[in-house]
Amino acid sequence: MVAILIPAAGASSRMRGRDKLLEPVNGRPLLAEMAARALPHGRVIVTLPGPDHARAAVLPGGVEVVPVPDHATGLSASLRRAAAVTGDDLMVLLPDMPGIDSRDIGTLIAVRQSEPGARIWQAATADGMPGHPLIFHASLVPQFADLTGDSGAAEVVKRHRDRRVLVPLAGDRARADLDTPEAWAAWRARQH
Repeated sequence: MVAILIPAAGASSRMRGRDKLLEPVNGRPLLAEMAARALPHGRVIVTLPGPDHARAAVLPGGVEVVPVPDHATGLSASLRRAAAVTGDDLMVLLPDMPGIDSRDIGTLIAVRQSEPGARIWQAATADGMPGHPLIFHASLVPQFADLTGDSGAAEVVKRHRDRRVLVPLAGDRARADLDTPEAWAAWRARQH
């Protein structure tokens, strides 16, 4: 089984006062859209600064909210909290990547099943550049307890690179995140 973590405890600091996870995508807030894309594939865990955060109100039913009191310390705080609540393989699905769709999530999970000797299954661009999302084998998830800062699970990936399988997705969607108003404007222009 794969648990899917959507780390949503960050501050959207580069959005100049706007919350990127509440930006509309397909008629609903991005965080709600990403959770809906993940739900058909397994248990969905969303980390938030607290259970009463505004983002919690937009989540669809069936999503498990995990508060991250130390969210200001970076992405690692969400990874540590997720590791504490699951013993399953864990997909890390960054919520600011609206190009990743349900089919991509399913592709990554299918490759995990067809490549059981690997310990990390990582999405990549069509030309092979590593990106997101990633699935970590359950045996690696306890290593998240030692992560610090905002570099995510990069150290875990580095330590286990020899047991990693890259999973190409179409175009650059595995690396295209939207962190600034300019990135959002450019992405929206490409959608029309």
